[in-house]
Amino acid sequence: MNLKTKTTTFTKKDYQIFLKTLYENQDKTYQNFHKKLLNNDKINVIGVRVPILRKIAKDIIKRDYISFIKLNTHKTYEECFIHGLILGYIKTGEKNLEKLIDEFLPYNNNWAINDSTASNLKIFKTMPIEVTYKYLNSNNPFNIRFALTLILNHYVNSTNINKILKICEKIKSTKYYVMMANAWLIQVCYVKCKKETIKFLNNNNLNKFTLNKAISKICDSYRVSKEEKEILKKLRK
Repeated sequence: MNLKTKTTTFTKKDYQIFLKTLYENQDKTYQNFHKKLLNNDKINVIGVRVPILRKIAKDIIKRDYISFIKLNTHKTYEECFIHGLILGYIKTGEKNLEKLIDEFLPYNNNWAINDSTASNLKIFKTMPIEVTYKYLNSNNPFNIRFALTLILNHYVNSTNINKILKICEKIKSTKYYVMMANAWLIQVCYVKCKKETIKFLNNNNLNKFTLNKAISKICDSYRVSKEEKEILKKLRK
């Protein structure tokens, strides 16, 4: 994007330049590939690769990103993706960030935008794990996935492990993308806090899908020995 401007505020004209930039960087092959990964025909994908989207997002925050967010139409996957990326690049206080996240979450409607946004929000490493609870208690499955992916990216350690395993067990949603995120979180717990997670896997109230998928993900890890994998497979329901 062209940042050589006398003003920092984004105008409607600037937003049209932004949209033009997206289409100028369209990759049809990637567009078709990513559409299949998203598995949702309702999502309008232009087909811009992630490194380019990251560069555009970093350019945007050099100006008044709030005016950009207000102009964002969220009509395409890329517009929503960049909105999520911005949240991880800005420097702001916890309360303001919480407000900005709340405004973003209605557009967090697929696994790719969710996972990229959550992993990019590195500021959560400086916050207590309890700040994720409000998203865990949501009725929206992608808000729950958002919380779980925040936790697996920024909170899995010996200090938080017991809290996290209790969170995993309390997740009762049977929505696919929630259960997959929960299984992924358990896999990260196993790699980083093996002793506690083995004990949990031997005695838990997880549903069949989540438990079996967690064990499968753990067994896919190169960090897990062949002997461990054989023991873990016996814990499947």
